[in-house]
Amino acid sequence: MGLRQARTVDIGQIAAACGFDALYVDMEHSPIGLEATSAICTAAAAFGVTPLVRPPGHGAEWIGRILDGGAQGLIVPHVNTAAEARAIVQAARFPPAGRRSVMGPGPGIGYRALKLGEINAALDAATLVACMIETPEGVANAPAIAAVEGVDVLLIGSNDLCTEMGIPGELRSPRLRQAYAEVAAACRAQGKVLGIGGIRGDAELQQDLIGLGARFLIAGNDVGYLMAAARADATQLRGLLPVTPPSG
Repeated sequence: MGLRQARTVDIGQIAAACGFDALYVDMEHSPIGLEATSAICTAAAAFGVTPLVRPPGHGAEWIGRILDGGAQGLIVPHVNTAAEARAIVQAARFPPAGRRSVMGPGPGIGYRALKLGEINAALDAATLVACMIETPEGVANAPAIAAVEGVDVLLIGSNDLCTEMGIPGELRSPRLRQAYAEVAAACRAQGKVLGIGGIRGDAELQQDLIGLGARFLIAGNDVGYLMAAARADATQLRGLLPVTPPSG
């Protein structure tokens, strides 16, 4: 479940009750700040929901603070080259795999008193790095991005990608399907996970993409869920209104 509207920690409990494995705070497309993001991540983990964050960019200053705040993974937008993927890994992982600055005990390990080496190893093992493929350049470079050590998931941002391809909203376009297949092949070759975002409410297409190898699916976001439920209730209630006003 993506989060753009939620600001309070109970969203983790709600996600758990609804059966979600993970949620992600979308800092790219919302004004949610770091304090709210950290609170949501910490609470979600307590309810068994993996807290992920989409940062607003590739900056190490964002990545480090997001992870220090309790996120267990990153969904990094607009990754177009292997060089960009390597820089993201450098910011997200501790030496020798990367250059992330150490903080010591924090929410990621439940503030347990561990040796620094143990903290770093535990956080590295628990940190997922997903690189979003959202442009034709990213698709073309998917084999090289997938080959970067420390990258776990290649996540196709379907709506940005089809927009970049000049076919906005055409989620069943053969051209987009070919892009899915190319990224899927890159993931299989390197043992990485294929992720898909932007395919909401189309079970047939989701099933097809699972058959292609997708194992990380973004189901929808809080704004969409809220509006769908509210719209359905408003429509139903308006349908109950009398056709003519009562007499007398």
